[in-house]
Amino acid sequence: MIDEELVQLLTPEGERVSHPDYTSTLNSEEIFALYRDMVIIRRLCNEATSLQRQGQLALWAPLQGQEAAQIGAGRAMAPMDFSFPTYREHGIAWCRGIAPEDMLRIFRAVTTGGWDPQKYRHAVPTVVLGNQALHAVGYAMGIQRDGAEEAVLALFGDGASSQGDTLESFVWAAAFNAPVVFFCQNNQWGISTPSSLQFKVPLYRRAEGFGFPGIRVDGNDVLAVYEVTKRALENARVGGGPTMIEAYTYRMGAHTTSDDPTRYRVDAEVEVWKHRDPLARVKALLTREYNTKSSAFDDVVAEAESLALKLRVDVLAMGRPDPITMFENAYAAEHPLIEEGRREMIELGVSAGSPA
Repeated sequence: MIDEELVQLLTPEGERVSHPDYTSTLNSEEIFALYRDMVIIRRLCNEATSLQRQGQLALWAPLQGQEAAQIGAGRAMAPMDFSFPTYREHGIAWCRGIAPEDMLRIFRAVTTGGWDPQKYRHAVPTVVLGNQALHAVGYAMGIQRDGAEEAVLALFGDGASSQGDTLESFVWAAAFNAPVVFFCQNNQWGISTPSSLQFKVPLYRRAEGFGFPGIRVDGNDVLAVYEVTKRALENARVGGGPTMIEAYTYRMGAHTTSDDPTRYRVDAEVEVWKHRDPLARVKALLTREYNTKSSAFDDVVAEAESLALKLRVDVLAMGRPDPITMFENAYAAEHPLIEEGRREMIELGVSAGSPA
């Protein structure tokens, strides 16, 4: 049975369904490209988890189960759109062209960033919940005043939707009709807090109270996510104002590698969502409707494996940075307290080769 509030174009079994407001505009090659993206980012994510378990990363935030939400939204963006992520948006980063090893630098603790946000139109991850939503709206108001035909994608989870920063960003976006799309991945758990304790009405309905539309999409249906996000971004670019998208999905693994989800959720719940796997449904569609050969799927798996092995080599090759570099980008201009800290560090003789 299909949730009437949910935009869905592809069932968990890979069968197309019609929707009164949305239809898939993608051809077989484009759908296969989305499938490739999802396979690759899942494999890279699993490799990062293994690296963390082996002590090579300080932390990792897995995305397994949320690939369709991220790849669908990421590929819906135009080149000049700008995204503001949390710490889990590895799929969005992949879509923006960021190298896999650069996604891991901050988790390897060798940088405070990892890439040039302006080059990739993708901000560095924000760990403070909801903080990036305010950044996104501020940026959107700036390009609005510049007259740019661009849009902003603000990404956050269901847990962050309860944060004051996120709700304040809704107020500002609505008041100034900012060209921003709020993309919430509702993966059912704010760490160990279930969504049932976070809100009493469907999450997307919150938007109405702030004066802009909200829509719920099947977050495990990459075709639906793509079409819904694409339209919302197009609407933002032409002055239609903000939209909130709730991508209804599920986090298959842990919140982060420091979390044990077996302590707060039952296996039966996980099993239900395994049958809604975003990769399996697209593979079923490609096989049934387009007769995609098994060799094509095998090639994608082999490519993903090669990229994962390269990622491991690249991560292990990352050297420890000189601690003095922590002062370089704290402020745009010189600051007396920063300079004082730099002098003290130099006097202590701390360097990349000295003991921690």
